[in-house]
Amino acid sequence: MNGLDWAVLIGYFGVMVAIGVWSHKRVDNVSDFFTAGGKMPWWLSGISHHMSGYSAVMFTGYAGIAYTYGVTSFVTWSFPIALGVAIGSKLFAPRINRLRSRLHVASPLEYLKNRYNLPTQQALAWSGMLLKIVDVAAKWAAIATLLSVFTGVSLNQGILITGAITAVYCTIGGLWADALTELGQFAIQLLAGISMFVAVVLKLNDKGIGFFDAWNQPALHGHGKPLVGPYGTVFLLAFLFIKLFEYNGGMLNQAQRYMATGSPREAERGARLSAALWLVWPVVLFFPMWMSPLLVHAQKPDGSDSYGLMTEQLLPHGLLGLVIVGFFSHTMAMCSSDANAIAAVFTRDVAPVVSRQARAWNERSGLIAARVTTVVFLGLSMTVATQINSPTFKDIITVVIKWVAGLMGPIAIPMMLGLLRPFRRSGPTAALTSWAAGLLAFWLVNYPINWNVDGGVPLQYQVSVPLAVSLVLYILIGFLKPEDTPERLAIIETVNTDGDSAAATVPVPAQAAAGGGDALESPVKD
Repeated sequence: MNGLDWAVLIGYFGVMVAIGVWSHKRVDNVSDFFTAGGKMPWWLSGISHHMSGYSAVMFTGYAGIAYTYGVTSFVTWSFPIALGVAIGSKLFAPRINRLRSRLHVASPLEYLKNRYNLPTQQALAWSGMLLKIVDVAAKWAAIATLLSVFTGVSLNQGILITGAITAVYCTIGGLWADALTELGQFAIQLLAGISMFVAVVLKLNDKGIGFFDAWNQPALHGHGKPLVGPYGTVFLLAFLFIKLFEYNGGMLNQAQRYMATGSPREAERGARLSAALWLVWPVVLFFPMWMSPLLVHAQKPDGSDSYGLMTEQLLPHGLLGLVIVGFFSHTMAMCSSDANAIAAVFTRDVAPVVSRQARAWNERSGLIAARVTTVVFLGLSMTVATQINSPTFKDIITVVIKWVAGLMGPIAIPMMLGLLRPFRRSGPTAALTSWAAGLLAFWLVNYPINWNVDGGVPLQYQVSVPLAVSLVLYILIGFLKPEDTPERLAIIETVNTDGDSAAATVPVPAQAAAGGGDALESPVKD
């Protein structure tokens, strides 16, 4: 990097902070901070939903998969996301929007107290927050790894720089700042991605390799196969189910994008836009990674530095800075949205349970608590990020694929399926049992069983078994021990119907959205 690249990078950071300051004017209460007051346009929600699913892990961990195996990086990652979000646009997006518009909640987990019970809500809230700390830590480590390639700064310094900038704008401006910065980051991503795509095509032409002839090169032997190595059919099917839950709200931050639109119809349109972007745009981003074995020799065994090395070699200064900004934009988009989601869960779902004082928060106190929680979450995730390459976590892609994908299912299944009428019989017993059994299955498959199996348990089973255990138990226990009380049925009907057409009682919030406390009182008649 030279002075021009640094100027681009510093200018980007300045713009992000400025957007946060401007967004501060639009945040008057907790509802504005966490759900944009339900005033976000569908197209901004869709772009924000799409961008909040990226991070620099794509340019490190998945770049390594692309370098080693080829197109399976797209087939087993962004394609399942696109399909999962497309399905979720009908199945989950409108219902999650009604959590805000009809139940008047500000956290995706807030409705669980009445849908199941308080212990279920707390179990999902605490486990979800802890998982998110590890998930976001992997994102900090990924961007710090890239920063070290270009600038030579240490991993910890890179984590501190990106975390501090993100903390400023997302703490000041809330979800509005997240969405608006993600819009700007999407524009940067378009320029950076197209620049890299063109640079790779030109470099291949210089080597006498045509656009379509590249796949016949010995260095790319087998790279055109959609499923290869540990990423086989079972892995693909497991990831489709995982991403269906994860990217439609199971990891919380995407649920906020659905909640932020003005109506269920707009939430559905935003989700469809996000699905279309996931299907098309990653192909442009992945193409240079697929070609990377023809252009560079990765220094790291997993190939995670291949994209960074290629970028340094191919792009002139200025454009190099723009691509580096693109790396930052991915990571900051996801981490800031995660921080906002976890702050919502803590201030709305956890704090009122553990603190009597929190139950008495007024509008101003609730907003202050939300901002403080955001900073604390970012600080904890940055601390964990310094340990990502330790023996406990191994490496970035292990955290993202094994830990996050494997643990997300048991947390997301009770939350997501609890919205749907076919699962109305499943109550707190089914929810808690499926959650606990799924977490236990993760531990057994990844540790005791893995240690005693020759060559270890295949990756596809490490991530799919916990989800399968939770899903089967949630459905089975619902049939064997139905707990569909009138109050729980009322919650389900409320999120499945619009306006006055609801033929059920409608729960009323116990306190104003800004005040925290119990999310919902017992349902009463309209």
